[in-house]
Amino acid sequence: QVQLVESGGGFVQAGDSLRLSCVASGLSSYAVGWFRQAPGKEREWVATVVSGGARDYGDSVKGRFTIWRENDKNTVYLQMNSLKPEDTAVYYCHTVVRGTKYWGQGTQVTVSS
Repeated sequence: QVQLVESGGGFVQAGDSLRLSCVASGLSSYAVGWFRQAPGKEREWVATVVSGGARDYGDSVKGRFTIWRENDKNTVYLQMNSLKPEDTAVYYCHTVVRGTKYWGQGTQVTVSS
């Protein structure tokens, strides 16, 4: 059983930064991604980091967000800079292990204008 635990959300002003963390043991061989879901909207892919460290980002966050992993800490991070009100959402950590999808409980990010 894979457990993903997110932390780091909060309430910030537009232009501020936040760093989210996703802790999960045993995932060094798997890709881990961040998704987000705003009220009334579908869940949106934000970023992914694969086991070798290569990264990819959704267009709406490219250039502002950075994802990376520290396998010795069993942690995947999402650094979010230049936050905008439209970044307000619940952010979820996600992975797929042997065909089974796993999600964390989510962490709320609220960006005020």
